[in-house]
Amino acid sequence: MRLLSILVVISIGCAAQSQPQSTMQLTLAEAHRLAMQNNPLISASRLNAAAAYQVPLELKSNFMPTLFGSLTGVGADTGTRLAAGGLSNPAIYNRIGTGVSINQLISDFGRTSNLIASADLKAKAQDQTTETTRALILLATDRAYFSALRAQAVLNVAQQTVKARQLVVDQVTALAGSKLKSQLDVSFASVNLATANLLLSQAMNDVQAAMADLATAMGLPNESTFILHDEPLPPPLPVRIDELVAQALTDRPELRDLKLQQGAAEKFVKAERALAYPSVSLSGTTGLAPAAQEQVASRYGAVGVNLNIPIFNGGLYKARTTEAELRSRAVLQTIHDAENRIKRDVRVAYLNSVAALDRVGLTAELLKQADLALSLAQSRYELGLSSIVELSQAQLNLTSAQIANTAAKYEYQATRSVVDFQTAALK
Repeated sequence: MRLLSILVVISIGCAAQSQPQSTMQLTLAEAHRLAMQNNPLISASRLNAAAAYQVPLELKSNFMPTLFGSLTGVGADTGTRLAAGGLSNPAIYNRIGTGVSINQLISDFGRTSNLIASADLKAKAQDQTTETTRALILLATDRAYFSALRAQAVLNVAQQTVKARQLVVDQVTALAGSKLKSQLDVSFASVNLATANLLLSQAMNDVQAAMADLATAMGLPNESTFILHDEPLPPPLPVRIDELVAQALTDRPELRDLKLQQGAAEKFVKAERALAYPSVSLSGTTGLAPAAQEQVASRYGAVGVNLNIPIFNGGLYKARTTEAELRSRAVLQTIHDAENRIKRDVRVAYLNSVAALDRVGLTAELLKQADLALSLAQSRYELGLSSIVELSQAQLNLTSAQIANTAAKYEYQATRSVVDFQTAALK
């Protein structure tokens, strides 16, 4: 059954709304746009990516000079000297002084540079995480959209089934009143009608649930009234699945994420190795002491170069380097596992889509035969050549065929969305 547009009027959480709501026109492309605009997960992922790009800037600040001012006032007993716990000049004089100091890293033999490179790669990996989140949201939107179309189509089938079976009940009841049919026939027809009403009730509930899922996927949980438009069937899949596998291994953002993480881990290994190297820094200070004892000069200034050489730290740096190397190797193995899973997922999605497309043709033929069988069964029943049981079974077969045929199209479109997701082609 081809539906150019489907009106879905739902009240999420209750049977009716006290206030009328405006109806939102939706195509699948519009649903995608709203999901990207309103879904909080994509906003959170983008904010995390923006935050990740601040880390390289934080590390780059180590290459910039630090400048700070000081104001010091000291009151001391004349001639006081530190007697214990101090290694600098122990003399303490009354004074008030002010000045500025500057520190500048000259070289740490690549540690900071590698830390910056590692952080930059991690930030780029976070961009790929955002792409993964985007694809997952689009997939969820597609599934919800096609599920809503399927649910509404099933609802239409249920409504038509109720009308058809009500007509049979009315006809059989009239014939029974004329003594042309038995009361048993009326009972069978009434049971069929009750079954159709149960199907209708379930279909109405399924529509409400499907539309709630769609509204949530689009980040519009308070919306409940939509007009959904059918989407054309997607083009056929390539004959060779290897093309899709190759595309997935090239374009999947999860794999790009892991490869960037691997690069970041390698840079971090180099940074940890550089802990064993010396670091060179420059320090300078200058200022005035306008109020001080005569032993303290009224102005001061000094500049110096510091060379720090690690000699012994209990094996800390060696352990940190080994840890970084092991974690880098672990990421590499994770990449291999991800590649294997992607190959499997693409093949499974491809097979599911091919099977779903086959069901579209098979259910169409099933519907054709079920409709023919019902026409024959109804004619035989009206001529008195068969019982109500045969007619009831034909009605049941037709309803099942209508639901299967209606669902097949949307299931195929949903499985194609999964194929596009697995190959990073979902836009």
